[in-house]
Amino acid sequence: MEILREIIFLVQKEFLLEWRQRYALSGVLLYVFSTVFIVYSAFVSVQPPVWNTLFWMVMLFASVNAVAKSFLQENSARQLYHYTLNNPLSVVFSKMIYNFLLLVVIGTLAFFAFGFIAGNPVKIPGLFISAVALGSLGFSITFTFISAIASKANNSATLMAILGFPLIIPIIMTLIKISANALALLQDTGVEKDIFILISIDLLLIGMTFLLFPFLWRD
Repeated sequence: MEILREIIFLVQKEFLLEWRQRYALSGVLLYVFSTVFIVYSAFVSVQPPVWNTLFWMVMLFASVNAVAKSFLQENSARQLYHYTLNNPLSVVFSKMIYNFLLLVVIGTLAFFAFGFIAGNPVKIPGLFISAVALGSLGFSITFTFISAIASKANNSATLMAILGFPLIIPIIMTLIKISANALALLQDTGVEKDIFILISIDLLLIGMTFLLFPFLWRD
């Protein structure tokens, strides 16, 4: 219960900091809408397979920009302050929860922006919403933990790219397949298996974070 109270308090802290520094979220939203507009200007008419791929490309790079700051923006003094007061699992899980909620908002706005400018080819909305939610969770877990690792290194941006690429590939490929079913591009009866695989990947990443982050936190 103590950890739960700490997580709730730290999530509230994340929202408060974001409200005070709205330029970070504004920059991400500007990136999303400008990319959608460029796509529309370049293609005019976007076919469903291209729409699907471009949507997840925008989500991927928006996630990197939004989540990378989780630990990179905190100096050593603030990290030491959290170290003396909070459980390390409370710190990392609160950031994951906040980043998950942030990415769900970004994904929702990107979906409506794509739908308004390039059309909405989604045939099964419930399946596509599930893909956005699970993708947001996977991106949040992966990039939050990588941000924690990269914050300990000097060349943090390069380290995030090196560590993030192999971890995110299975997530993004599974998401594209699930959303392709939502767009009726595939007649795949094994979509439930893909969803189970994505949930398993998310749980595996959470377990890895649970085991490794306390050691990283003490460094």
